[in-house]
Amino acid sequence: MRPLLLLTVTVSLILSTPVGESIADELFIGSATADITPTGPVALCGQFRLRISKKNETPLEACVVVLETRRDGKTIDTAIMITCDLVWGSDAVFEVVRQAVKKRLPDLDTGKIFISGTHTHTAPVLLGGKDCLYQIPKQGVVQVEEYLKFLGERIAEAVEKAWKTRSPGSFTWGLSHAVVAYNRRVVYDNGSAKMYGVTHTPNFSHIEGYEDHDIGTLFFWNKTGELIAIAVNVSCPAQEVEHRNEVNADYWHPTRQLLRKRFGKNVNILTWIGAAGDQSPHIRFRKAADDRMRRLRNLDTLGEIARRIDRAVDEAFEVVKNDRHSDVTMIHDVQKIRLPVWPISYEEYAESKADMQKSKDKIAKDPKEADKGAYLAMRWHGEVVRRYEREKADPKAAFETEIHVLRLGDVAICTNPFELFTDFGIRMKARSKANQTFVVQLTGGPGGGSPYLPPERSKKKGGYSAIAPSCNVGPEGGKVLVDHTVNTINELMKK
Repeated sequence: MRPLLLLTVTVSLILSTPVGESIADELFIGSATADITPTGPVALCGQFRLRISKKNETPLEACVVVLETRRDGKTIDTAIMITCDLVWGSDAVFEVVRQAVKKRLPDLDTGKIFISGTHTHTAPVLLGGKDCLYQIPKQGVVQVEEYLKFLGERIAEAVEKAWKTRSPGSFTWGLSHAVVAYNRRVVYDNGSAKMYGVTHTPNFSHIEGYEDHDIGTLFFWNKTGELIAIAVNVSCPAQEVEHRNEVNADYWHPTRQLLRKRFGKNVNILTWIGAAGDQSPHIRFRKAADDRMRRLRNLDTLGEIARRIDRAVDEAFEVVKNDRHSDVTMIHDVQKIRLPVWPISYEEYAESKADMQKSKDKIAKDPKEADKGAYLAMRWHGEVVRRYEREKADPKAAFETEIHVLRLGDVAICTNPFELFTDFGIRMKARSKANQTFVVQLTGGPGGGSPYLPPERSKKKGGYSAIAPSCNVGPEGGKVLVDHTVNTINELMKK
């Protein structure tokens, strides 16, 4: 059994050398894990219909890893990396966590905190008030604001614990592979595409895009040589059991169980989702053969995914475990960037306005239709109408977002707030000059609607995830995001 340090949230802090210097700095590491499971029934996020949780099937976790670099006993830079079993690390989550951390650690630069979600569709709704996409009952359900306050305190407690227990440490990185995600956009003979389209029809042409089966890993040890945290980068949203009415961390729960059995019960697991806007764990063809193999292994679908990730992480560990680094150059660059928005055409505006009215009429005729998806559909199409009006008033309107680019020795970590199509993630990894690049999506963002970001070839085929209601930013913005991220990485690698 390899010993690991368990804390109630996994936070990572990283300190970096100033721009222009290449002196390696001493690395300090702290880590913790927090239980962020709701204490009562909650509205679940991710589907059009309103779902109120009936029970907690699994715990939800937040993991924190804090990294700090020091030179001559002085802090050079910090990075606090947090992952959560949530639909994403929205701006609302950033705000409550940073405020709660500031109260506990007033001298810590909370701007160096970044939070990502696993995109599980069986975790609490994160938008409340006028921005809420559901009509959540006022009685018998934990309200959004109440859960966010609870979430902020739990994560802040873990950040404080990780920060105060940080010590000189070392890290290494690895790369292996496992089939977890499948491209979910099916293309037909007429050139159209459909997410989760059927493939057993004569007009099926092909699966649209590339599939990224990389499993990227980072391993962190403390000063006594104890493995305390592992970051696992999988380009697949946690959506295997997405339709359930129970709180569930999806495939990450059994994956953590296997990793802790293998590496130690107290290991903290950072759960990073790579670019996967067009990927999911749902198989589009050969499902019967895959199901047979799973049944013969006596595993359910979550267990099978966990088995594959566990094996991949262990394979990487056995290769890289003796290549540890403790004196590193670390630079944590935080930026606000402006991306061109998806331009709403008059045709898209008119179609959304009509669809919005259809949903309104459906609710007026039968109020029960609101909870069956009509209310969210009304809000979804209504946002396109509002975007069209904003663009008419301000032709230079842009989508502003925060991104983090982190150099840790020969490794680069970069974030984005989107369900970023695989094409863009591959472009980043292909053009990066880092030895290995970790792309982390669903980090920040407004947290409403569907933040897909498709390439031009997907936009041309249409379908959910590549149409105006699904996307705040389009292919042009994706290119700007890639170019900006890659240029930042490559500049940092020169330092």
